[in-house]
Amino acid sequence: MSLVVKFWGVRGSLPASMLPTGWRTHIQGLLKGFFADGHSKPSDIESYINSLALPLVGGYGTGTTCVEVNSPKTRILIDGGSGIRNFSDKVMSGHAGSLKGPFHIFMTHFHWDHLMGLPFFSPHFVPNSEIHYYGVQKDLEEVIRSVFKKPFFPVPFETLPANIHFHTLEPRKPVKMADLEITPYQLDHPDPCWGYKVTHKKLAYAHCVDTESTRVSPEELGPDHPLYQGIDLMYFDAQYTFPELAEKANWGHSAAQIGLDLAFRENIKHVLFAHHDPGATIAQIQDLKAQTTEYFQWRLEHAAESGETVPKIIWDFVHEGLEVRIG
Repeated sequence: MSLVVKFWGVRGSLPASMLPTGWRTHIQGLLKGFFADGHSKPSDIESYINSLALPLVGGYGTGTTCVEVNSPKTRILIDGGSGIRNFSDKVMSGHAGSLKGPFHIFMTHFHWDHLMGLPFFSPHFVPNSEIHYYGVQKDLEEVIRSVFKKPFFPVPFETLPANIHFHTLEPRKPVKMADLEITPYQLDHPDPCWGYKVTHKKLAYAHCVDTESTRVSPEELGPDHPLYQGIDLMYFDAQYTFPELAEKANWGHSAAQIGLDLAFRENIKHVLFAHHDPGATIAQIQDLKAQTTEYFQWRLEHAAESGETVPKIIWDFVHEGLEVRIG
């Protein structure tokens, strides 16, 4: 009994990578670290690189939001950002039967960074493949069709050889899919955006991007409070530093400190922070991580001083390609 969650795209707003000059500086830093650690032999390179956390070598990724959730009996995708192309490449490299699906794509909302990868999802062009779209928004079908339209994309929706179906979800009402239950809850975003709680038996994943998380208490969250209850892994929007939240109110994105407070209160076991700003370099995300560590330690120390019992929480800033097993 387990859930496996894989992150195919973790950027926010638009795909982004460092400029070539930025990568040159980054590689220079890696080489300096290699020699500073006392290495000099080419044979030491592989072991040195492997000793570093993957994002410190290759960054956090360039693709926008796409998350795959697998159970023993089924699989869903959440959002179709540019990261869905990475998933598509995996599917196309598999056996012929895997190209037919079915593929189940749950949409949070329709900003470009969550839609832009859909025309490049190859099963759309495989005859008789089966693709299902799900969303709370009543214009789900209209929006998806509009992505496959000139002048935005050269292949009209009507000519796609796949069998494509649309399903409108009821807010806060679970939908059953084999051994999964998926429930949409509203997030705090200027355009309506819906997070998803995905459960498999006693295991639960909470998908919480894009959200500013302006509602923090159970009373404020009201009917959306269950999104954060009984969660094993929460994927949370942390595009900004804590001070930036005041400058960017109503932009629909949050900070890691907000997510940690939620995790402490709701006893969430594991938190991954994402929706990295397109302008954020490796060093800047590492700085966000350092600020989060400082806040995390302060919370633990404050709890110890006041005799408060706090849950054990694992947290990190997610990188593209990360796979996490729950259970």
